[in-house]
Amino acid sequence: MTDDDTTPVDEETTPVDADATPVTDDTSDQDFLAEIVKQIVSKPEAVKIERKVDEMGVLLTLEVDKEDMGQIIGKSGQTAKALRVLLRVLGSKNNARVNLKIVEPDEA
Repeated sequence: MTDDDTTPVDEETTPVDADATPVTDDTSDQDFLAEIVKQIVSKPEAVKIERKVDEMGVLLTLEVDKEDMGQIIGKSGQTAKALRVLLRVLGSKNNARVNLKIVEPDEA
């Protein structure tokens, strides 16, 4: 028996797919979020998504019309939570951490 057969594999030493595209120049997460959100809200023209990349990963900032906030957040935050889970799955496919921030619209 060799050492390779008995050595446990932990996350830090697991090989990463070399063919995976870096998420820094890939905006598929932003496009994915825009497509989903525009199907949920009643005013899709008011949807704005800003994408920032830093050492912590990708931050998507979502702004929607004031009247659509309830649809995006959902009952007990379930819709927002589901959006974050989907983005996390998409990010893991691209070896990146993707976070979603939902900005409250101004009361103006």
